[in-house]
Amino acid sequence: MWIPTEHEKYGVALASFRGTVTHGISLEIGDTVQILEKCEGWYRGVVLKNPNTKGIFPSNYVHLKNANVKNKGQFETVIPTEDSVITEMTSTLRDWGTMWKQLYVKNEGDLFHRLWHVMNEILDLRRQVLVGHLTHDRMKDVKQHITARLDWGNEQLGLDLVPRKEFSMVDPDEISVTELYKLMEYRHRKKEPPVPASTHHLFVQMKSLMSSNLGEELEVFFSLYDSRENSPISERFFVRLNKNGLPKSPEKTERQCTLFVDLGSSDLRRDVYITVHIIRIGRMGAGEKKNVSSVQYRRPFGCAVISIADLLTADSKDDHILKVYMCNTENEWYQIQENIIRKVNARYNLTGSNTGLAVSLQLLHGDIEQIRREYMVLFTRGVAITKKLGFSDIIMPGEMRNDLYITLERGEFEKGGKSVARNVEITVYVLDIDGQILKNYVSAGSGEPALSEFHSFVLYHNNSPRWAELLKLPIPVDMFRGSHVRFEFRHCSTKEKGEKKLFGFSFVPLMQEDGRTLPDGTHELIVHKCEENANLQDSARYLKLPFSKGNLPGSNQAVKTTKESFWITSFLCSTKLTQNGDMLDLLKWRVHPERITDSLSKLKEIDGSEIVKFLQDTLDTLFGILDESSQKYGLKVFDCLVHIINLLQDSKFQHFKPVMDTYIESHFAGALTYRDLIKVLKWYVDRIVEAEHQERIQQVLKATEYIFKYIIQSRRLFSLATGGQSEEEFRCCVHELFMSIRFFLSQESKGSSPVTQTQAVFLNTFPSVYCELLKLFSVQEVANFIRETLGSLPAIKHADCPLEAVKLQCIAKTVESHLYTNPDSRCILLPVVLHHLHMHLQEQKDLVMCARILSSMFSLIKKDSTETSVSEEIDLIVESLLGVLLRTILEITNRPQPAGTALRMQFQDVTGEFVACLLVLLRQMTDKHYQQLLEGFTNKEDLRDFLLQIFTVFRILIRPEMFPKDWTVMRLVTNNVIITTVLYLSDALRKNFLNENFDYKVWDSYYYLSVIFINQPCLQLEMFSPSKKKKVLEKYGDMRVMMGCEIFSMWQNLGEHKVHFIPAMIGPFLEVTLVPQPDLRNVMIPIFHDMMDWEQRRSGSFKQVEAKLIDKLDSLMSEGRGDETYRELFNSIIPLFGPYPSLLKKIERETWRESGISLIATVTRLMERLLDYRDCMKVGEVDGKKIGCTVSLLNFYKTELNKEEMYIRYIHKLYDLHLKAQNYTEAAYTLLLYDELLEWSDRPLREFLNYPMQTEWQRKEYLHLTIIQNFDRGKCWENGVILCRELADQYEAYYDYRNLSKMRMMEASLYDKIMDQQRLEPEFFRVGFYGKKFPFFLRNKEFVCRGHDYERLEAFQQRMLNEFPHAIAMQHVNQPDETIFQAEAQYLQIYAVSPIPESQDVLQRDGVPDNIKSFYKVNHIWRFRYDRPFHKGTKDKENEFKSLWVERTTLTLVQSLPGISRWFEVEKRELVEMSPLENAIEVIENKNLQLRALITQCQARQMHNINPLTMCLNGVIDAAVNGGLARYQEAFFVKDYIVNHPEDGEKIGRLRELMFEQAQILEYGLAVHEKFVPQDMRPLHKKLVDQFHLMRSSLGIQDFPAYVRASPVHFTNGSPRVCRNSVPNVISPDGARVISRRSPLSYPAVNRYSSSSLSSQASNEVSNITGQSESSDEVFNMQPSPSTSSLSSTHSASPNVTSSAPSSARGSPLLSDKHKHSRENFCLSPRERPCSAIYPNPLEAPQRMLAHQIGDNSLPRSDPNISAPDKVVNPTPSSWSLDSGKEAKTQFSETVGKLVCPPVPPRTPQPGSPAKNMQPLSPVTTLRSPQKSSVQSFTPSPTEYQSSGLVSNSPILSGSYSSGISSLSRCSVSETSGTEAQPSDQMLTTSASSGSDELTRRENKTPPPYSVYERSNSRRPVPLPHSLSVPVSSDPPALPPKPHQLRPNKLEHEGKRSEQVSRPRPLPRKVSQL
Repeated sequence: MWIPTEHEKYGVALASFRGTVTHGISLEIGDTVQILEKCEGWYRGVVLKNPNTKGIFPSNYVHLKNANVKNKGQFETVIPTEDSVITEMTSTLRDWGTMWKQLYVKNEGDLFHRLWHVMNEILDLRRQVLVGHLTHDRMKDVKQHITARLDWGNEQLGLDLVPRKEFSMVDPDEISVTELYKLMEYRHRKKEPPVPASTHHLFVQMKSLMSSNLGEELEVFFSLYDSRENSPISERFFVRLNKNGLPKSPEKTERQCTLFVDLGSSDLRRDVYITVHIIRIGRMGAGEKKNVSSVQYRRPFGCAVISIADLLTADSKDDHILKVYMCNTENEWYQIQENIIRKVNARYNLTGSNTGLAVSLQLLHGDIEQIRREYMVLFTRGVAITKKLGFSDIIMPGEMRNDLYITLERGEFEKGGKSVARNVEITVYVLDIDGQILKNYVSAGSGEPALSEFHSFVLYHNNSPRWAELLKLPIPVDMFRGSHVRFEFRHCSTKEKGEKKLFGFSFVPLMQEDGRTLPDGTHELIVHKCEENANLQDSARYLKLPFSKGNLPGSNQAVKTTKESFWITSFLCSTKLTQNGDMLDLLKWRVHPERITDSLSKLKEIDGSEIVKFLQDTLDTLFGILDESSQKYGLKVFDCLVHIINLLQDSKFQHFKPVMDTYIESHFAGALTYRDLIKVLKWYVDRIVEAEHQERIQQVLKATEYIFKYIIQSRRLFSLATGGQSEEEFRCCVHELFMSIRFFLSQESKGSSPVTQTQAVFLNTFPSVYCELLKLFSVQEVANFIRETLGSLPAIKHADCPLEAVKLQCIAKTVESHLYTNPDSRCILLPVVLHHLHMHLQEQKDLVMCARILSSMFSLIKKDSTETSVSEEIDLIVESLLGVLLRTILEITNRPQPAGTALRMQFQDVTGEFVACLLVLLRQMTDKHYQQLLEGFTNKEDLRDFLLQIFTVFRILIRPEMFPKDWTVMRLVTNNVIITTVLYLSDALRKNFLNENFDYKVWDSYYYLSVIFINQPCLQLEMFSPSKKKKVLEKYGDMRVMMGCEIFSMWQNLGEHKVHFIPAMIGPFLEVTLVPQPDLRNVMIPIFHDMMDWEQRRSGSFKQVEAKLIDKLDSLMSEGRGDETYRELFNSIIPLFGPYPSLLKKIERETWRESGISLIATVTRLMERLLDYRDCMKVGEVDGKKIGCTVSLLNFYKTELNKEEMYIRYIHKLYDLHLKAQNYTEAAYTLLLYDELLEWSDRPLREFLNYPMQTEWQRKEYLHLTIIQNFDRGKCWENGVILCRELADQYEAYYDYRNLSKMRMMEASLYDKIMDQQRLEPEFFRVGFYGKKFPFFLRNKEFVCRGHDYERLEAFQQRMLNEFPHAIAMQHVNQPDETIFQAEAQYLQIYAVSPIPESQDVLQRDGVPDNIKSFYKVNHIWRFRYDRPFHKGTKDKENEFKSLWVERTTLTLVQSLPGISRWFEVEKRELVEMSPLENAIEVIENKNLQLRALITQCQARQMHNINPLTMCLNGVIDAAVNGGLARYQEAFFVKDYIVNHPEDGEKIGRLRELMFEQAQILEYGLAVHEKFVPQDMRPLHKKLVDQFHLMRSSLGIQDFPAYVRASPVHFTNGSPRVCRNSVPNVISPDGARVISRRSPLSYPAVNRYSSSSLSSQASNEVSNITGQSESSDEVFNMQPSPSTSSLSSTHSASPNVTSSAPSSARGSPLLSDKHKHSRENFCLSPRERPCSAIYPNPLEAPQRMLAHQIGDNSLPRSDPNISAPDKVVNPTPSSWSLDSGKEAKTQFSETVGKLVCPPVPPRTPQPGSPAKNMQPLSPVTTLRSPQKSSVQSFTPSPTEYQSSGLVSNSPILSGSYSSGISSLSRCSVSETSGTEAQPSDQMLTTSASSGSDELTRRENKTPPPYSVYERSNSRRPVPLPHSLSVPVSSDPPALPPKPHQLRPNKLEHEGKRSEQVSRPRPLPRKVSQL
């Protein structure tokens, strides 16, 4: 049975538990669990990281811990009873753990490793805390280390700042908000750069001296030197080096390194240097022989310097190598450092080129105790301390120091009978009062122990030596009296003995008889002569002698005039001894009572350091004098006391204040002193008003604090001694004193008069008196003193009066004082404080100080304070300050921030403090307070203003910049206060501003506040970690839901006033519903129903609601709001949670449900696209996906929503994406969409996006230029030309010839680029996106994509798979079934497709260069095709051609490529099947075309080698010999097939024709091949010839008929211009021009293309072979399309079975059915398209004449009844045919007959199957083969004219090829060969219609044939974009007219069907307002 647990409430998992048992819950090691129940070794409870799931787990898996339980029962929570730091550490490490792993995933290695180290450190420290063996101090240190590391990690990971007090986290509810703010600010400040330390220390470590000429021991002295004063500022640090230049005692680190301590900031300047003096110990001369003398002398070696400022910038870890210099003459040694610093190069030089001193130097900052803590190793290892000369900037009371510094300056000595000057050495001794040498009191420097004697260095042969050596004599104070220093002078001989001979001495006593020490300064000492054997042991004998020339009596002139002198400089640094006589006189006042007045007067002149040395003695003296005769000396003693008190205010001596405090508490004994002090103080105060000079009085008032301390202590001593006598008298005196003070404070004076300054001085010191008064007076009494004193101050009259600031400071100190914490005193002081604060805040003056006062006041008020006094205080504060506080916050937040960083920081602090104060006040307000507040407003206007004000302030508090980013704790407290206050105020809103009192402004402000409250980032709990989210919910709940419910409630209260908020509140409410909180959404979404309902009532529709909803939805979802759940919720019909019905459900009940449901559907679809757009725009997504999504959204705005502004915005977003992806052509098309919305007008346009304010003309001009630039970069120059022309027309219209000229030049440059630059033709790929996992804009749709340059199928497929990494590539091309569509996956189906160009006229025109044609083949493409071979029926294994069908798919797009995207959706699929026979025809046709092209190239010498022709011939002949053509014969020429397929009779004939034709071409090709084949290829050629004969015989061709032999193949050469004016010649295989006879039968070529590799050559090759192309060099070699299989095996299909034609060609009955096959199949693979086609050129007049003449005379007529001029040549597609009826026509008759034929009545057309059922329409069906021809052959004319070239206008041709225009035959087929001739009137009509078409185009100003947008397909009624409509000029260039091509009748119904398919029309044309 499960029993609730009593004590086992909290535990930690010791091991992981899988939770596989029933109701089990899984545990991971370290998880914390809350235990609810137990049962037989099992616990039931929750894991705290996932508190919503309860389960069971074994009890032995959990370690129990102590915990406190709150709210026992169902909702109980547990809090572990461990140290709060440990709790925080545990939870923080858990949070870090998750984020730490993420760092690894994100590859942030550096932070990952640093965090890992810190986490390990924290765990180590945690163990130390948990063990519990730490001392109190050590525990404090460990916690400090832990919290420092926690803060560091939180900051690095972007987590929240944790407010702490004494290392523990603070509960915001347990402290005041102002205190919380201060803690947060303090933690925040700690992250800022620390305030620079005022104390610095220099660490020096001697490493070595590097020099080549060592060999002697060295002494190195470091010191700090002030070059400005030319004097050292520190002691010396002394290091001994051995002969190798290394430290002599390496094991003693304290002898190698030192710390120069107590450097002030002023010492770290450029002119303070570290100087190093090096002394060698050895022979007198560095070059002397070793055996000359054994005596060692100290001799100068060298000097080095470095500026201390250099260390501030240098890397402290690097050693410094200092150059060592030596002076040129030894007598300059004393100032060598000055010369080096000043760079007096003439006086010194380097001691050696490789001499250097290696030292380590480092500056340390902070006081010495801090340095000891931070650099503990330094001090434990041992380091010498080198002090400054003199005291540091701050003197500490306990500091003990007694150092006498003596500098051996210089000497003047006589020669002493020598011929040369002496080598003088000084020996220094310190002797005591008994004449004994004091041991170890002479120190040459720190680092080495002090010695008993010191030897100076020796300067060679110098009677005026200058040493400048500094010594320290650390003699104890008690030994000072009677001690003296003796200096002995010896001459050092350089002779062999090397003896030192004494020749004199000097001495100096250390203390004078009156107790004063040796004064600081330079002393000239007398040199007393003596001999070596003189007895100096008895010091008494010479001490009687004079020692200094300065204090000799005047009578002793003889000694004064002696030449020998010795100069020293002394400096005493002592805390116990003084050199000041006045000080001594004062201290010994009882000895000389008559000097008391004089001594008291001189006290002010004594140096402060001397006074503080003897502070206690001095004070005892003063109070002693006062007790002796207070009447006589009272005022003087008071002044001296004031002087000493003020002396301690100085920063140098401020640390002596505790010394004085101690003196007052423990040593002061003046029990009667208080009377004198009060009397004198009152005397001074009473004279303030009259006094002219206030300085002295101000000095007195500055000392008020300590004067009161003495008064109070004196009174206490008196009371103790007398049992409290004279109490009333004392109180009376104090009251009188305060009356005097109040009187002087009440004096008003203008500006900064002396009295005002004195008042300010008093107010500054007054608060320090409170604590003293409390020692003798009650709290109420002191509070009354203060209230009356502060109340006596004059009111503010001058805003700039300095007294005001001081007054506030006084109040601030009062509020911060201990007195104010007492509630009794607070109720007395609060009114005064509030009064002054109110006045200052009203004036907006001294806000910093006001904020400080308010913070201090409120910091005393806790959240749970329930005392009555607190409630009354809040009453007072609310009444006095709430309004002015709100105004102040509004004022300072709207004020522009100051520029300076410091000012700005201060400004932010002030704002934060005021906000914190407001929050405290509001948090403390109860129902009663709100009620009183609201009742206090006398009228509605005041209440309205208050509400508007407080709502505005709340909006300011919610701003993200109000607090730093990581102050989440502060933000949550703020929000909690706001929502509580809003709940109170909403009642006032309902009661006072509804119905007739409705006020829109207040309600709007309320809603606006509510919305931004809910949308704050700090309340979006979904973004928090689970632990943080749990803490917030436990403490505050979800405040968004609370506010949402309040919004809903207030909305319901509005009633009919709701209409005022429609549509204004739609956007804000929509923003709220986008918050991913289900409860909030459920509450808010129904409001939209209300809005729609009220809008419907008001205006009959809710267009406004719809417009606003859509606009706002776009901006919000682009910012990242909303999700898939929201879309479903919005569209959902099921009831939502709780009592709220769904939005759709509500709408369905209304009368306007249809439009409502439509709106919801539209919004839902928009959301789908916006969500896709947002997902695609994420960082890391590929550009293709972003572009596709943007196109989808852009089209949605245009077509479905008609939102122009949004449409234009997305145009520019798409444009930017294209530019980024370098899709310049697409970028141009995109920008063109905006350009089309504008007109060439002067209408002004507003500033929009990045466009300035400008006219519509200017913006359109700018867009044109930008588009042209992008078309240029995308190599789409033809489109750029059109825009250039349009722009040029505008410039011309405005006579802007300058720009016109530039535009024409630009246009010309584009033409040059078209002709000169190479362009790659892209591949096109069909991509299907199947499955539900794709975004909406792709899901289950198919697209055609334009590939990148050089991109083939495999590369494209890989790119798509990279863009959709989860997609599966489908391996077949069949349409997928429904299961794939509905699958929860992504499937990609990709294959290549071939484009079907629209621009036929350009591609079929003769003489158009390939560079131009290449553009029209792959631009403005709407349709694409794909062929798939398959076998129908049983497959014949021996001959697969019998059943090989081809399935041809044609895809039509919604927009042409290229366009605004690289891919567009497929709008329509058309699928037809081609029979095996049709397939065979197409395969052979294509191979024939390829052969012709290669032969032509070879003839024209365009091929560098003949290999392609060789390979092609070999492939065809070899395939034919081995059964290629034979297989076709077996399949289709057998009797069975002919009987079973009677309808294919014509096609079988056609196949036979093609086979014969192929044989003919091969024979001709072999002839050409023989001429050009190289010698080594002759055997292969011979083999080919032999195989050809075999092939021919296999076809049953023993010899070609006469008509074939006469002229096997005709190939035209020559340029177009030549051809127009001269008769073309046929080139024979040997290359010579001959006039060939025209074959009675020729083969007009059809342009048929398949995807096979057999037809991989370009179409101009076809034209060359057929003779139709006028230029033999227009060869464009294409590669096989990757979209197709290799069809050498003929697995290809005819590319096009169904086609459409222009309306002008429909219904023509004149096309023989036998020619229909030429129109059935003519699509090309991308690499097989001809790039040269023919424009017909009308014959010029002379040619026409010649034609008539030749025609009449020489050409036989096939119909004797019709004359040559009457013959009509129908512009039909001609085909390769062996029909004998077509032999009888010459080119001439064709040309001439076309002009003057009589009309023939039209024939009724018969319908026919587009693909398979091809019934012949011609009445003459028998004329199919040469054998059956009824027309006899004739001899061709020796002269022929070029055909005018019949051009198809079919839009279907891939790359604009006509359906079979060919002129291999020079005689186009006339229908008279078996059909009736066309009537001439019909022909004329046709011609006329052609002309009228041209005319219409001019009138309508449609583009010329090369227009970017013209498509000949008449079934697409797409309006021409205005921006590219270039009107044709009145005289267009003379282009030949397009001949109309008749349309096969069987396709008429296809054309009609196509007409019915209309494209979505764009929006109605409108001029953009943007």
